[in-house]
Amino acid sequence: MTHVAGNILIVEDDTALAETLSRALGMRGFAVTTRASGLEALTLLESQDFDVVITDLHMDNMDGLVFCERIAQSRPDVPVIVITAFGTMDTAIAAMRAGAFDFVTKPFEVEMLRLAVARAVQHRTLNDEVKRLRREVSGARGSDTMVGSSPALRTIRELIDRLSDSDATLLITGASGTGKELVAQAVHRCSRHSAGPFVAINCAAMPEALLESELFGHVKGAFTDARAPRQGLFLKANGGTLFLDEIGEMPLGMQPKLLRALQEKVVRPVGSDGEVPYEARIITATNRDLETEVDTRRFREDLFYRINVVRIDVPPLKARGNDVLFLAQHFIRVFAEKTGKEVNGLSATCADKLIGYTWPGNVRELQNCIERAVALTRFDELSVDDLPEKIRGYRQSNTATLGFDDRDIVTMDEMERRYALRVLKQLDGNKTLTAQRLGVDRRTLYRKMDRWMNGAQPVNGESRKSEVLSE
Repeated sequence: MTHVAGNILIVEDDTALAETLSRALGMRGFAVTTRASGLEALTLLESQDFDVVITDLHMDNMDGLVFCERIAQSRPDVPVIVITAFGTMDTAIAAMRAGAFDFVTKPFEVEMLRLAVARAVQHRTLNDEVKRLRREVSGARGSDTMVGSSPALRTIRELIDRLSDSDATLLITGASGTGKELVAQAVHRCSRHSAGPFVAINCAAMPEALLESELFGHVKGAFTDARAPRQGLFLKANGGTLFLDEIGEMPLGMQPKLLRALQEKVVRPVGSDGEVPYEARIITATNRDLETEVDTRRFREDLFYRINVVRIDVPPLKARGNDVLFLAQHFIRVFAEKTGKEVNGLSATCADKLIGYTWPGNVRELQNCIERAVALTRFDELSVDDLPEKIRGYRQSNTATLGFDDRDIVTMDEMERRYALRVLKQLDGNKTLTAQRLGVDRRTLYRKMDRWMNGAQPVNGESRKSEVLSE
């Protein structure tokens, strides 16, 4: 079965050009439908869905700009690409204001049009995905804190389900901010200890002497400030789960005491001669490579094997694909409720930025990013301008070249043109602000825009529609 790259509607009153465009895009994998007027196209769009609409700017019966405005009103989800032989900066601005997704000046290479159509199809697909995720998050159970649908997350959920009847000690590994504690909480909720408490401690947060007292408790007079006996976390977690986060940071002196507590299921409070039994599920987590820590004698080998009975590896956010959007939508809902703001989603361009970023801080960084964006936005959905500068300006300059598709290669001048038009559209055609955002003076921007719009002229000054393509 042949893969269709996208369903395209071409609106063109020149029959020869419409056939040429249809044939060229059809050869490149697109399913193409043509109509000779804007009115015919609008009627078709009422009953049939298309990924992209390509329209000429100057047509009889209905002007291309009016047609763009009508589509923006009736089908705002469908991106429109405008093509014209009359390429000026003012025309480009007018098309963008009318709702056009992109602007292509005649004459043009077919490959340039294919790339513009491919970008528009991707934009439509991403927009649809954002809406789907918004619906799924809205219908998700409030208690389900593990948000996402990636294969990696499905594997973790399957492991958690299989552990529901087991009390085996669990080690959760993953980089900082990946949500290891959320995984531990999910394990607790699915276990036979779910009715008991979930008690958590960060082993890196306190010195050894205090850590021992915190975990095992102490008797009155055990040390200077021990004016009363205190129950340790092992006993507080009785009937539930004890989560030891950052276990790799535990001081070496504490490790044999922890090992005994795990093996014997008893704890000795500081200053006590007796041992007290406990009944709790033990889950540990670390962002360190404990095998390396064992090799370098910074972590006891016997303790490692004791806590590594079952292991769950939590992947970094950049390896979880569209979970980034799923999580973003979840956090939007959370922070919109907290702040009382009517924010219900994010734009497709904003989603594209979120997916393209590498998230070194993982889920925690995304959460902070969305909290900031919800606080700053003035609209009902997040836009690129609501994101932190390092995410707005992030470029994947170190992308691997293996598997790179040569058809996606364009000149630096073409990349600059596309980006400038995007900025111009976002700033409502304000050329001064656009120049400031691009870091150039206004005269330079005017000169570049004039060159982009007027640089490619038809042979002998002719602008006949049948001569705008070069294969």
